[in-house]
Amino acid sequence: MNVVQTVKDVREALALPRSSGSVIGLVPTMGALHPGHEALIGAARRECGIVVVSIFVNPLQFGPNEDYARYPRTLEKDVEICRRQGTDVVFNPSPDEMYPLPPLTFAEVTRVSEHLCGKFRPGHFRGVATVVLKLFNIVRPDRAYFGEKDMQQLAVIRRMVADLNIPVEISAVPTVREPDGLAITPVLYRALEEAVKRIRSGERDASKVREAAIAILESETLVRVEYLEIVDPSELQPLSTISDSVRIAAAVWIGGTRLIDNVGN
Repeated sequence: MNVVQTVKDVREALALPRSSGSVIGLVPTMGALHPGHEALIGAARRECGIVVVSIFVNPLQFGPNEDYARYPRTLEKDVEICRRQGTDVVFNPSPDEMYPLPPLTFAEVTRVSEHLCGKFRPGHFRGVATVVLKLFNIVRPDRAYFGEKDMQQLAVIRRMVADLNIPVEISAVPTVREPDGLAITPVLYRALEEAVKRIRSGERDASKVREAAIAILESETLVRVEYLEIVDPSELQPLSTISDSVRIAAAVWIGGTRLIDNVGN
């Protein structure tokens, strides 16, 4: 496994496999790898000849009240996880390598990024889209892997790829859950499942479904609800009337920890 820090080195590492026709898969991360990331790397390993994992804490996606300096950096552990998962190349650039000049050019996907997390984290998805576009240009992957748990990020990247004719296939990997269905915390998943149950029983008033789900969250004294919305799956616009397939997405704070999850109906 190669661990490289520069654009030049990652391109050189991929030149031979690209010329020989290997399918190149990219898993973009900010490090602090966990089982969800391992699922992404595993999916790439099964489907691609060459697997690249990028580890880069991207300053552009941190908002004014978010602490970039305190984001966990666990490179040694992350590299070992990548090695164990069969990664071929780890790309771990510095901020100066990724942004040698103060950036004046950004990728911004409007509409899709305006609600849900985007409403509470202004500029976040512009930073995400910009760094992912840069990684696509640097690595030139055939496939890129993102988790379904980060539903809005996935939708933003898919729309950017479609709008800009970027020649990469976006692969969505299902959320890693415990045997009881949990991705993160029992009360959040229970609230989302209550919303699904009401929709499946015939409720079409989105506000009533939201109220029932939020009531479950608010029954827990330590939980602060940031949002719970019922949205269309493609552009993530909040719905007042439910028809066909929808996504129910939520973000909550438990103490100082922000948690997100989403489910379909």
